[in-house]
Amino acid sequence: MNILGDDNDPTDNRMAQDPVPSDSRQARQIARRQSITEAVMAEGSVRIEDIADRFGISLMTAHRDLDDLVSRGILRKARGVASAAPTSLSESSDLYRSSRQSAEKKALALAAMRFVEPGHAIFCDDSTTVLQMARYLPSKVPLTVITNSLTFMNELKGVRDLNLLGLGGQYYNWCNAFMGRMTTHEISHLRADTLFMSMSAITDDIAFHQFLEIVDTKRAMFESASTRILLVDHTKFDRRALHAFAPLSDFDVVIVDDGTPAAHLDRMRAQGINVVVAPTRGPGHTSAIERYEPEEK
Repeated sequence: MNILGDDNDPTDNRMAQDPVPSDSRQARQIARRQSITEAVMAEGSVRIEDIADRFGISLMTAHRDLDDLVSRGILRKARGVASAAPTSLSESSDLYRSSRQSAEKKALALAAMRFVEPGHAIFCDDSTTVLQMARYLPSKVPLTVITNSLTFMNELKGVRDLNLLGLGGQYYNWCNAFMGRMTTHEISHLRADTLFMSMSAITDDIAFHQFLEIVDTKRAMFESASTRILLVDHTKFDRRALHAFAPLSDFDVVIVDDGTPAAHLDRMRAQGINVVVAPTRGPGHTSAIERYEPEEK
């Protein structure tokens, strides 16, 4: 895995090109800093002395690791305590993420529905943005939906004429999803018409996520789908995350909400990126709701 370098250098915002030997000092350092990040995010804040004890390192090394993470905007450090910075890295919980930008996520999901065709097989990742599509998918049956999200599975179970394939693997409680080698292995033996996915951050027109396990799962879906569609709201363009996934130009469609600044839209379109702007209000939004919203029983 790779911690972001200089944000002004696009080459530093990608995974390292040359693999680092797993037993090297650099590999151990990177793995330890990732573990420290995850521990602080999980607990909210941790005393620096406790970090040193927990990871079996000196207090000086703990401060050095934290200084590196602070310089990258990942953690904060004050009065002997490390805490999560207010960036995408601290927004890992599915409960936290589901409450953010709910109007924008609904608009993105509605816009994505035009790319769902009856009879197709689709991958849906574990993001709370793509989760918003679940309530509209019954309008497109018959359909096969493949997902690693337990929340998504529970939303769709029992839907008539919908073939639901749940991906197994190691369960991660904080995102209520399955990931890991078993998950990616299952995905590699499947082929879908379309992938719908989201990411934590967009930097230099490259999609990033804070967790390598999630990146690996999304990449496996990406490689097993004929069409790849990215859903990102406007706040993702102001965030940072650890691991590079792919340039926006690698996606067939990038769906953003109407709060996305014109400068971002113009820049992406100048690169030939197929950008779809999802309205969060107005006639276009209303007609989409009327088309896909399930009828109340």
